[in-house]
Amino acid sequence: MSLCKTIKYTIMKPAFAIPEVFSTSWIRTKEQIWILAGLQISFVILYCLLFILLESLRAGVVSIIIATLVNMLLYTLFELGYYKNIFQALDETEPQFSAYGKQAKKVFTYIVVTIISVVILLVGLTLLIVPGVYMGLRLQFAVAFIVEEDAGIVESLKRSWNLTKGHTKSLFVLGLAMCGIVILGTLLLLVGLFVAMPLVYMMQCCSYRKLMEAHDSVGKESDYNDNINDKL
Repeated sequence: MSLCKTIKYTIMKPAFAIPEVFSTSWIRTKEQIWILAGLQISFVILYCLLFILLESLRAGVVSIIIATLVNMLLYTLFELGYYKNIFQALDETEPQFSAYGKQAKKVFTYIVVTIISVVILLVGLTLLIVPGVYMGLRLQFAVAFIVEEDAGIVESLKRSWNLTKGHTKSLFVLGLAMCGIVILGTLLLLVGLFVAMPLVYMMQCCSYRKLMEAHDSVGKESDYNDNINDKL
């Protein structure tokens, strides 16, 4: 198979099946649900207590800025650590609390990438919504690259863009399914969110892994074809 045919075949063929992603994610989530849900509940309680404390200390502009930065730092640290926990659960290992400390050095990268992504998304949404949705789909794995590959600001955005090329339709449908799960969890007296959210995170990370496997497979086959062509 030539390089062109390989690339064309990979773009046309979905890198993952949504039922498979859901099934795998559901199994892995159930295996670690008490830890994953417990971490989210603990974060919500801690965040609320910190919010109440900081609200009582707000007496001026400086206090407001400090409170905002503390809240942002706490959320960012939790998000990075929780992503790592999800990947650990996906690998059938018990999520480790130490992941949060190890991800601390990536806080600045995460914040900058998030700001850039939000700006791009907002600009796209002002252009009749569709471009914003498209950009969101293409850049959604930037955080995964930061957590898993220790990628920098530009690298994480670029690699997410390359990884999702040709897969926006599948990712859009997956996104709708994930939104449906969150809505269902909300309707279940909000308690369902502590199951729905870990499941959604797991589906996000599972689809990332599937795309990475497909991407690496194409890369290896391309290298093989190049070697064959060189010999010829």
